[in-house]
Amino acid sequence: MINQTPMTLIGAEKLRQELKRLKYIKRPLIISAIKEARQHGDLKENAEYHAAREEQSFCEGRIKEIEFKLSNAQIIDIKKIPNKGKVIFGSTVTLLNLYNRDQFTCCIVGDDEADFKQNLISINSPIIRGIIGKKINDVSLVKTPGGNVKYKILNIQYI
Repeated sequence: MINQTPMTLIGAEKLRQELKRLKYIKRPLIISAIKEARQHGDLKENAEYHAAREEQSFCEGRIKEIEFKLSNAQIIDIKKIPNKGKVIFGSTVTLLNLYNRDQFTCCIVGDDEADFKQNLISINSPIIRGIIGKKINDVSLVKTPGGNVKYKILNIQYI
């Protein structure tokens, strides 16, 4: 039995959109490119054909990967979870680094959704593991690769 992987509603929708694009837009374009490349003669020396086949392989692999992720996802809609004032998967948290006074806001997401540039932090990151279950004004000592850091939870939103 395969364990389910937590995923936000937004993350699941992004994967569904990518899957739809790959299946109904990209796949037909690749098939057309292969068909056209075949008409150019000898397939052994046909770079267009080999490039199209390689792209097809990548596309089909990504389709299978997305279908697998979606079939094993435990999709969590944070808006349907009662707000008990604790940091949980899917919540948006504002933290204050007590050492350098930097403040940042992030959303807690699954591994596949994580994107530091968009402030989407994985449930498995050291910072999030250190604050999960905490409440506003709690302070947590987080062990990071760069050393221990204390974070104070300033705000928790279920949006």
